[in-house]
Formats: sequence, C-alpha cells, structure tokens
Amino acid sequence: MKRAVVLSSLLAISVIFMFLQIYFLSFHNRSNGRDHTELTAEIRHHEKSMASPNNVIKLFVNITAAHNVPVFLIDPSILQTIVNYQKSGTKTVGKCKYLCHSRLVTTFAILHNHWNPQTQFLVTLKKNGFTWTHTTGQDPRLLSVPSMNAIDVSLHYLFINSHHVIHLVIFFERNDNYWWHGPITLQDTFDSHIETIGLNLSAVLIGQHAGAYDKMEIMQFKADGLKINVPRYPTLFLEQVPHSQFIECNYARAKEFLDKNGDDNSADAVHFRVKAKNLLSKAKELLDQIGIQFWLSSGTCLGWFRECNTISHSKDVDIGIWIKDYDVRLIPALQMSGLHLKHIFGKREDSFELSFLADDIKLDIFFFYEEGNTMWNGGTQVKSAKKFKYVFPRFTLCWTEFLGMKVRVPCQSQAYIEANYGKDWNTRVMEWDWKKNPPNVQENGYWDSNEWSQVMQIFG
Repeated sequence: MKRAVVLSSLLAISVIFMFLQIYFLSFHNRSNGRDHTELTAEIRHHEKSMASPNNVIKLFVNITAAHNVPVFLIDPSILQTIVNYQKSGTKTVGKCKYLCHSRLVTTFAILHNHWNPQTQFLVTLKKNGFTWTHTTGQDPRLLSVPSMNAIDVSLHYLFINSHHVIHLVIFFERNDNYWWHGPITLQDTFDSHIETIGLNLSAVLIGQHAGAYDKMEIMQFKADGLKINVPRYPTLFLEQVPHSQFIECNYARAKEFLDKNGDDNSADAVHFRVKAKNLLSKAKELLDQIGIQFWLSSGTCLGWFRECNTISHSKDVDIGIWIKDYDVRLIPALQMSGLHLKHIFGKREDSFELSFLADDIKLDIFFFYEEGNTMWNGGTQVKSAKKFKYVFPRFTLCWTEFLGMKVRVPCQSQAYIEANYGKDWNTRVMEWDWKKNPPNVQENGYWDSNEWSQVMQIFG
C-alpha cells in the first residue's frame, strides 16, 4: 500500500514537471525575436488587467467595511449606470454591470466628522498595495468667524493601487443644511507618481472646484456582488454635479472694508438684517419648492460681495431670475406666504419685474433676458412710462453661503458687480439713483399708452 502511494506521488511530480517544461519552452518561443520593450509592455498589460477597477474597488470597500469607515460612492459614471439599469429593469446574471467599465478613477465620499486619518485604516491600505496623497485647505466653517484662527483640514485623498485611483471626497456639513467640499490642489512632490499612472486631474469630475450639494440620504446597494453605500436618489445627486461650483465670500476683503468704513450696528441696522434674512429665507423656501432658480442681484449681491452681509441702509432684498424660468405659481405662492404684492412692471417678453412687501421690507425680483453676448433686466419709471435696460456681460451661476443659507450668485461676481456699480463698488454710497447711477443703465424707449394698465400695475 505504501509503495503504491509513493509511485502515485512520483507520477504526479513527473506530470507537473513536464507541464512546467512545456510552459517555459512555450514562453521562450513566444519571446524569441522580441525585444525587452515588447515583453515589458506585455507584463504591464497583465498587471493592469489584474488591477482592474472592479478588483481595486472591492479591495478598498472591504477594507473600509472592516475598519467601519463609512464611505459612500458618488462616482458619476457608476451612479449613472445604476440609474440606467433601474430605468430599464434589465437583469443580467453573472456579468459585471457596474464596476468593471474602463476608467482610471472611482470617486467615493465621506463626511468630515466620520473621517479620522490617524487610524489603522491607512496602515491596512498600505499593506494592501495602496499609496496616497491628499490635499488640504482651511476649514470653511471657521472662515466667517473673526475670532477663530484658520485651521487646515484634509479635503481630498487619492488612493492609488497599481493603475487605478480611488478618489475620496471629504464633505463638510455647513449650517446644518448643505454639504460642501473643497477643490483639489496637489503638492508637487506627488505629481511624478500621478504622471506615472497616467492620471490627468481633469479626469476627476468632482473636485475641480469647491462644490455644494443638498444633504443626501445614503442607502446600501449591491453592485456586482459588492455591498456599497450610495445616495438613495442618485438622479438628484447627478443633476447637481455640473452646477455645484461654490464661491466662498471673501471675508478678508469684507473685514478690510468694514475696518475702513465702519460697521453699522445700530438697533435699526440689526433689526433690518434680521428681517432681511427672514424674507430671503422665506423666498428661497418657496422658490425651491416651485423649482425656480434665483440668485442674489443688485444691492443684495453687492452686500454679499463687499461685506459678506446685507447693506443695512438699502432697505430691500434683490434677487434675479431667468425669464425662461418664470412660473405662474410664483405670485400666488408668495402672496399665500404673507408677502404683499406691491407692483408688476413690464410683461413677460419685455422688462418684467415684481415687487413684494413684507414687514416694511421690499423683495424686488428682476427677470433677466439673453441677448447676444449680454444679459439684461429692465426697469420702469411710472410717472414718465420710460423704460430702462441694465446690461451685463454673460454670466453663469455658482453657489455661495449668505446669511447662513446656500444661495446662488453670478460665478463672474466681480464683472457682474462692476457692470452694475462701476470700478468704485468698494466705496460706500448712501444715495443711489437707479435711473442714473448704474454704469450699465440704458434708456430703452417708452411704454405705449395702450399698455399702461398692463405694464404698470401698482397695488395698495
């Protein structure tokens, strides 16, 4: 019996040896006549296939799960694939649907209060072949507090495993109503490593600039057998990605202005600012419900840009809306919320303008039109029926924080301000004639007397 076992073992070893000889002979023949560069390319290709996105993602997610690091997937390409499959109802068994698509970067996120880089988590990543770099910036929640010193915090991590990158975005919750992330800025010391794997930062879709998002509810989703956390409503997140750019108010500039000109902290000024905040908050809530985009305009935009606050002597709140976004539900919704309709000037196709009153503060809504390379809003002088036009260079919209709210402003903020207030926007002006002072104002003819009842409606 023992002899039979020994003979069987020898036979097995002989077979294995024979196969090894055949393999090495085959490899030698395939290599014959090929240079070192070709062989190296083949080996690298083999390494890349072994480090497919699917394998690297699974490794990363399993390590985060083992260390209770609550990351969630926000990669636009994968989320879009999830949405597409959910819409189609397609059920594919045994096929990699979500994670295997060819790409260099996969993006995850984590909330700042859940992120602790001084843990065993990073040690485990390193043991499993990951290297990393990260970018830092000032904690945005402290920028508006003069008594607080700036503190650098981590904003983004890039975890690199062979030829795939896991991008980790760190979200900060601000004012309990939205999530913010900073921009990616990498140190030169890591640029060579990034170049080695062929990563161009333009491939990183989230992080080219600071961004702001509505708070998200996170759920677990099974993708290709892997349990990952994703936004519960991925379509809502995807819709925000291309319009997420965030501009921080320049608090240093505001301090310089207020140190030079003084800050009005009188009882009247404080009372106005409280009422202005309440009015803007109410308007934002209603416009968001209807789905109408708006931005800070005129004096309210100047106050944000120059002082990071309202201009106390302005006595009103100004917002802009694209005329194409006008909705017939707007006026009734504001009226039902307690705002009194003060006037309707112009008409939908020309110089439309609304004004409401709440607790002796006006909410002025200016509607903007596109014309060639410019954008404009109109104005009407009732006693003369004269029309005015305020012309701006074309602009897009970004998010900012103002009075504790996430609101929009023109991305090209300074150009917008200078168009409306000139190069001397940083000088406080107590008296302002809306028909003469703005550098961008143009006379635009007169309303026909037959239209007066329609284009100049004033309510008691």
